[in-house]
Amino acid sequence: MNKWAVIDIGSNTIRLVIYVETTNNFYKEVENIKAVARLRQYLNEEKILSDQGVQKCLTILKGFKEIIDFNGIKEIKCVATATIRQAVNKSEVLEKVMGEVGYDIDILSEEEEAYLGFLAVVNTTAVKDGVTIDIGGGSTEITYYQNKTLVHSHSFPFGVVSLKEKFMSGSRMTNEEKMALQKMVMEALESLPWLKNKHVPIVAIGGSARNIAQVHQHVKNYPLAGIHQYDMSPNDLNNILRMMETMEVSDIEKLEGLSKDRADIILPALEVFDMLCMYVQATRFIFSKRGLREGILYKEKGRGKKPSDFILESSIDQLIRDYGIEEGHSDHVAWLAKQIYFELSAIFGKKTNGYSERLIEQSARIYYIGQYVDPDVSSQHTFNLLAHQSIDGITHKERLILALIASYKNWALLKQYSTPFVEWFSKGELKDIRIAGGMVKLASALDSSKRMQVKGIKVHKKQDELIFHLSCMGNTFVEQYQAEKQIRHLEKSLKYKITLEFTSNR
Repeated sequence: MNKWAVIDIGSNTIRLVIYVETTNNFYKEVENIKAVARLRQYLNEEKILSDQGVQKCLTILKGFKEIIDFNGIKEIKCVATATIRQAVNKSEVLEKVMGEVGYDIDILSEEEEAYLGFLAVVNTTAVKDGVTIDIGGGSTEITYYQNKTLVHSHSFPFGVVSLKEKFMSGSRMTNEEKMALQKMVMEALESLPWLKNKHVPIVAIGGSARNIAQVHQHVKNYPLAGIHQYDMSPNDLNNILRMMETMEVSDIEKLEGLSKDRADIILPALEVFDMLCMYVQATRFIFSKRGLREGILYKEKGRGKKPSDFILESSIDQLIRDYGIEEGHSDHVAWLAKQIYFELSAIFGKKTNGYSERLIEQSARIYYIGQYVDPDVSSQHTFNLLAHQSIDGITHKERLILALIASYKNWALLKQYSTPFVEWFSKGELKDIRIAGGMVKLASALDSSKRMQVKGIKVHKKQDELIFHLSCMGNTFVEQYQAEKQIRHLEKSLKYKITLEFTSNR
């Protein structure tokens, strides 16, 4: 099994991520280990990284090397960002790392760091036009892109650690310090006229953004897991800032969702995010769990030449492989579900739309994926597995819809699963999800033997009855039995009697 390691030497943390190659040049993260280094604190006014800072870096890298050697990993990508980049003695640092650890460090330029963050965002979110911000310990990268194409990028030589050092002398930021920080940040933003009043979403990358998202989720008792593609309004963000700026660092440390090692640096990050939202006139503030390291993965492994329009589909592909689902069966169930959807849309006069068609198709591909955990409670496992993990390319609400359709067993369970999210859906939306679940359940039944025997579906309406004409190859007794057993779910949701007519073309 081919493994690949990325070491990211940042100004605040140093992180080791191990990926394992699966199929189709896809790499899956299997280990993610963080060490807080605060290297920026060891960079003096002359931009010399002190011996103490160098030694701290070496100690962490030696520890990471033991893990890498234990895993037998030969391919290692080691990169450094702002603090090493800004250090006048960086060549000495690189020599020491090579001599004592054996790793060649690639110091990323400001442009490269900004580009890699952008690359991760456009390959893992559905935001086509937006602004990205990655605020690290010693630098802040900002990009603006349209139609997933980079238009502008810039790197500011300040980050959360350096801002904290300069503008926060005590356990709270004073009004004078806050005003000075805001003045400096606004002057920096005004040097980028291409950002002003863009009226697009801001996608935030990095640990500070992740912690803010987690705090907001705890404050509002958010019922879904994961922060990738979690979004807030600019007003929500400002409310979190207003809450934290009245608190001592010791109280901030106690907030659920916030890492203790970020308690003293989260306020400067919030101020920057809040001011950027105002300057851009942002429509939403979205969080990306994928950042620099994923950008490196996309670039190094040839997956970032052109952002894909099929991000969701790629995520579902990987789930199918992870859980050993038979791809031929999965694709055929998806095709059957789409045929049912098209036929019913034509009959009831509803125009098909890419949103619902896409979610129905992808839900069908992983219908009852939970059976690979425990067949006896596959619906429950399917819902929990899909609702509470990151799936690239869709919003949290779309992920929930996907989970509800793919886990559909009956109306009672659908209501049970959706109860914590009662404010998310109207009655009409829940009815549509119920119908979609019935379609996918029938499609799955029509390939019960996993032999792809049903080759065509035509539906016509006769008064209060829907007649499904099913063209088949070979003996479909298994499909007939299962479909007749499951058809009642679609009948109840549509309020029509359904007759299935199987015709063999053998």
